[in-house]
Amino acid sequence: MLRSSIVDLRALGWDAFFEQYFEEHGRRGLTAARVTLEHQHIYTVHTADGESLATVAGGLRHRAEGRHEFPAVGDWVAITPPAQGRRGVIQTILPRRSKFSRKVTGRETTEQVVAANIDTVFLMMGLDGDYNLRRIERYLITARDGGASPVVVLNKADVCDDVGLRVREVQSVAQTAPVHAVSTRQDGIIGVLDVYLIPGRTIALLGSSGVGKSTLVNRLVGHQMQKTRAVRISDHKGRHTTTQRQLIIVTGGALLIDTPGLRELQLWDGAGGMDATFDDIEVFGAGCRFRDCRHDAEPGCAVKAAVESGQLDTSRLESYRQLHKERAFLASQQDERAAQERKRQSRALSKIIRDVKPRE
Repeated sequence: MLRSSIVDLRALGWDAFFEQYFEEHGRRGLTAARVTLEHQHIYTVHTADGESLATVAGGLRHRAEGRHEFPAVGDWVAITPPAQGRRGVIQTILPRRSKFSRKVTGRETTEQVVAANIDTVFLMMGLDGDYNLRRIERYLITARDGGASPVVVLNKADVCDDVGLRVREVQSVAQTAPVHAVSTRQDGIIGVLDVYLIPGRTIALLGSSGVGKSTLVNRLVGHQMQKTRAVRISDHKGRHTTTQRQLIIVTGGALLIDTPGLRELQLWDGAGGMDATFDDIEVFGAGCRFRDCRHDAEPGCAVKAAVESGQLDTSRLESYRQLHKERAFLASQQDERAAQERKRQSRALSKIIRDVKPRE
């Protein structure tokens, strides 16, 4: 079902980057669309002609080797346009300029794309029981690794006794990422975020349940678009109000991707994001005796010396070590999964050869 709402694709974030990859599909009669909402096996997409529902083509579904190769909110796709009451069909996903990915929860070694083609990520954390520096480090790594610019938004400044101290603590781990303390419950305090609300630019909101993402969306949109629920006073844990990822155009033309609260964030890659997020440790590490120093038991470690002299916090180094171990374990799982897939393909190919081999 098509909702009439003709827009310039540039208002949805379309630019020369996506145009270059779409030209071939356009010659085949397909239409460019952006995924704005993810349902169960169905997507809401927005084209220049309006909004409609779309499903994934059988060929795309067959080629996909994991859920990361299915459309995500924020993706630009080429679709067969809907006609005569039929849904559109997503034929292919255009290359992603950026993404926010994590390992799926549980034992499965699979990438989950939370949001795609984002310019800025608001990493939201509450200045209540939600406050956790180690979690912010994970968010920063994932945002930077995916190619988006992270901005740390510390919400609930109205319930914090020393906002300045918390901001300084977060700045110590955020490195170059901006840090803002706001209160979505009070008028005028979220104005510091206006500088990021650029027409056609996409911002993803990430954070735990109850951190205030839905309230912030309502404030930026200017009306009650998302339901909100209070955080439990007993443990400061949030209650899920956003149940689906959704792309929303706010007043002024910026694009927001609201997401359900993340109970956990397991790294998917993190290689580039680690270096940027722990730049202070990398700087100290340049003075280590050994080039491949793990900053653990090796002699002549400049990073451990920085901890002993008070230049580097112990918990910061422990977090660095833990995240490196997590990345190494994930890499070994990915290698094992890739090896199993190669064996499967080899067996399938051998079977095909046996089946077509002429009998003597």
